[in-house]
Amino acid sequence: MTARYRRILAFDIGGTGLKAAIVDAQRKFLSEKVRVLTPHPCPPKLMVKLLVELVQPLGRFDAITIGFPGYVKNGVVRTAPNLGTRDWAGFALEKALAKALGKPARLINDADVQGLGAIKGKGLELVVTLGTGFGTAWFRDGELLPHLEFAHVPMHHRYDFDAYIGEVQRKTLSAHIWNKRVQRALEILRVVFNYDHLYIGGGNANRITFKLPPHATLIPNEDGMIGAAFVWNVRFSPPRARRAPVGEMPVAALAMQRAKGVKKPFGTKKAPGRSSPRSKARRRPA
Repeated sequence: MTARYRRILAFDIGGTGLKAAIVDAQRKFLSEKVRVLTPHPCPPKLMVKLLVELVQPLGRFDAITIGFPGYVKNGVVRTAPNLGTRDWAGFALEKALAKALGKPARLINDADVQGLGAIKGKGLELVVTLGTGFGTAWFRDGELLPHLEFAHVPMHHRYDFDAYIGEVQRKTLSAHIWNKRVQRALEILRVVFNYDHLYIGGGNANRITFKLPPHATLIPNEDGMIGAAFVWNVRFSPPRARRAPVGEMPVAALAMQRAKGVKKPFGTKKAPGRSSPRSKARRRPA
C-alpha cells in the first residue's frame, strides 16, 4: 500500500475527553497521545480553540482526520447528542480546523474512524462503540458503507439505543443490569445486521462481564485514532468484479435473449466471408 499522506493528525472527539495524536498507515503512533477533558458546555468556537491548543506539542503533520460523536455530512456537523446539537447543527468543523491548522481535513463519525482501524476487510463487519453514547459503523469487504445513526433507533419504551446503554444510564444502573441491557442490544444487532464479525470498542467496552456472542471481539481504544490514517490512505483493495469469460452470456442477458426467441448465444458472431452449409444449399440452383 502506498500512503497518500504519511503523517495524519488524528482527533478523537468524545463527550468525556478530547484526544489527539499523529499516526501513519502502518498503524503506528508517530507522536505522544495527548488528552484533555471535554468541557460542558463546549460550543464549536471553544472546541476549535481547544483542539488547536492540543496539537501544539505533536509536531508536523500532512493531513487531519476528525472523529466526531454524531451524524456528519460533507464536512458539516448535523447532530451532536452528547455535545449539544442546538449549538452544533450546521457547523462546518472540517473547514474550520483546516483553516486553523493549515492542512486538508476530513470530518467523519467517530465509530466509522474506529472501524477503519479495527476491521479485517472480509465480509460484513459491524463496529459498535460503548462510550458516552452508542455508535455504529458498517463495512462490506473493507468498504465503509453510508453511516447509520442506529444509536437513535427506538430500543425500549422511551429509550433509543443511545439512551438505553449510554453513560448516563450506566451510572444510574448496577453493573449487572447494565450488562443485561448491553447483551440484549447486541442480540438485536446480530439479528438485524446478520454480520460476519462484530467489533466492540469504546471506553465502556471493558466493563462487559458476559460471554461475547460468536464472531465478536473487543477492540482497543487506540483503533479510534489508528483508523484516522485510513480515512486518507486506502487500507484494503476493492474486490475485483467477476468478468464473464469470452463467449459466456451473463444470466440476465441470456434470459432476455431467450424471451425474444433468439437462440444464438450472446456475443457470438458469424465469421465474415463465410457461409454455413445450409445457406449455401439455399443458393444452389435447382
